[in-house]
Amino acid sequence: MDTEVKNMLDEFCAMEEVESIVLGGSRSGVNHDDASDYDLYIYANAVIPEERRNELYKKYCCRWETGNKYFEYEDNIVMKNGVYADIIYRNFSDIEKYLAAVVDGGKPRNGYTTCFWHNVIRSVIIYDRNGRYTELQKKYDIPYPEKLRRNIISRNMKLLHGCLPSYDKQLSKAMGRDDIVSINHRTAAFLESYFDVIFALNRKTHPGEKKLVNICKKECELLPENFEENLRALFNLMGNSSHRLRGGGLLAH
Repeated sequence: MDTEVKNMLDEFCAMEEVESIVLGGSRSGVNHDDASDYDLYIYANAVIPEERRNELYKKYCCRWETGNKYFEYEDNIVMKNGVYADIIYRNFSDIEKYLAAVVDGGKPRNGYTTCFWHNVIRSVIIYDRNGRYTELQKKYDIPYPEKLRRNIISRNMKLLHGCLPSYDKQLSKAMGRDDIVSINHRTAAFLESYFDVIFALNRKTHPGEKKLVNICKKECELLPENFEENLRALFNLMGNSSHRLRGGGLLAH
């Protein structure tokens, strides 16, 4: 871990509100590179006042935005040495409810179903005051539940093809209108469900948005025929006329 990031986190650890700090994202595994940001998750029993966080960032950062709520509640920072980091604030009750619904209850979503589960069990613990995060990891470091697997595949396969609002039908309508914005939007939604099915089929938790092709090729035994070739063909054709996109392998099945 970068020395300045570690020094800053040491100060977070001393705050009474902080229960646990973990490192997630690609930096917590083998899929990172020099351009990878730090994804840091702070589990707190109360909100750390923004004024106190700002004072901390003044010591270590050249730029920061405190309290962004575009995705989760987070601070987005650039360290003085140029390292980027996202500091996401969570509480245990919210993540426990999510894991209970998805992992224990088998509740699927429209893509990205198991991302939070993946995040919890794959993150590296930096600080764990009372061992609560350690216990959470142990509880959910389990084989992939078959009920969840079936439900993810069933729901997302229907979204890909087979129900009236399925993405392939929406894409056909968008292509018929030559609506390039809608084509892009619906293709993104299609791929969210497409990869959710692949990871569930292989009993793998979903790692998130980045480097999915390489991760699938490395970790998944079951992949669609011409997996990478079809994806590259799809994106090469998206900028061309809509009638050519209809011939892409992903949408043809």
